[in-house]
Amino acid sequence: MALAGVRVIELAGLAPAPFCGMILADFGAKVIRVDRTKVGMSLDTQGRGKRSVAINLKTSEGVTLLRKLCVQSDVVLEPYRKGVMEKLGLGPRELLEENPRLIYARLTGYGQSGSYANAAGHDINYVALSGLLSRLGRSGEKPYAPLNLIADFAGGGLSCALGIVLALLERTKSGKGQIIDASMVEGAAYMGSFAWKSRSIGLWDRPRGQNMLDGGAPFYDTYETADGKYVAVGAIEPQFYTQLLKGLELDAGALPPQMSVDDWPELSRIFTARFASKTQADWSRVFDGTDACVTPVLPLAEASSHPHNRERASFVKDGGGGESPRPAPVLSRTPAQPCLASDPGVGEHTAEVLSEFGFSSADVQRMLAAGVVECDAVKAKL
Repeated sequence: MALAGVRVIELAGLAPAPFCGMILADFGAKVIRVDRTKVGMSLDTQGRGKRSVAINLKTSEGVTLLRKLCVQSDVVLEPYRKGVMEKLGLGPRELLEENPRLIYARLTGYGQSGSYANAAGHDINYVALSGLLSRLGRSGEKPYAPLNLIADFAGGGLSCALGIVLALLERTKSGKGQIIDASMVEGAAYMGSFAWKSRSIGLWDRPRGQNMLDGGAPFYDTYETADGKYVAVGAIEPQFYTQLLKGLELDAGALPPQMSVDDWPELSRIFTARFASKTQADWSRVFDGTDACVTPVLPLAEASSHPHNRERASFVKDGGGGESPRPAPVLSRTPAQPCLASDPGVGEHTAEVLSEFGFSSADVQRMLAAGVVECDAVKAKL
């Protein structure tokens, strides 16, 4: 795979960093998740392809052990607030001094500098500060955060993975590592570059929820069908809009012009009534094979069974039968090969990984007895 041979130390966290680590693992990196001891069960639902080592970082020997793992790796991925790793003596300055080729990725909400650098926050806060949240929501309603996708996963985990891959590529030329300061505020804002840079062409000059791409346009919206399900409509271009009206059996000459913004509410009422007259399956039969840009709104449980997704094998099943999206994008020569085994338990691979880093069986047993590390003996045997 594309990242074969790359060794990653991922400090256990929630949501963004685990997603970043899973991306790297899906494309071939050896990702070792460093869990805390005595936590019981991991909350990392994105542990696919990773291995777990449990280390007690409240002990000096545990900190020394983590240092050895980090400096013998290609990438360190840490999700802590600014200063946490420095207090352990494991900040980038110390580790890069020992291993100048190390790539040290720091994934935080507000970044490593600025007045909010030490502040707590979540996706909704980061999206708010990026400027994007002000544009999300229906007309006349309060701003609305769409799940925790924009900052945590797109602006956080995915952009951090891109930064790591870029740094790995640059290292092939310079032979040097570097520090990645991945701020979810900035990642979200960057992901929203289109919204920022298209303001000058009139796409966002009306209030929230009244523009073409935010629910204001009747030809770019969702509609309820007769069976209580929904379809998504994205018929922006005139030729697509013509096919939409044809499928809806509406006469364009009897309707206001498509781009008559003042008439959009009336068009929306007409479309709402028409879509409510048939089931979602009925509308799929009408619009499939056309360029009307009408698709069913699929629940997660049904996405993998849609003919298109099934034909492309867009979803995979793990050993326990759980479904999840196949890694994307698809590479022609070195595609991702996601691990289909169950996600690692806390400390499941402690002995195995430490052996690979040069620790003897006696060393591992001594650290286990001293509470420096922890091993999930049951899962390890399985």
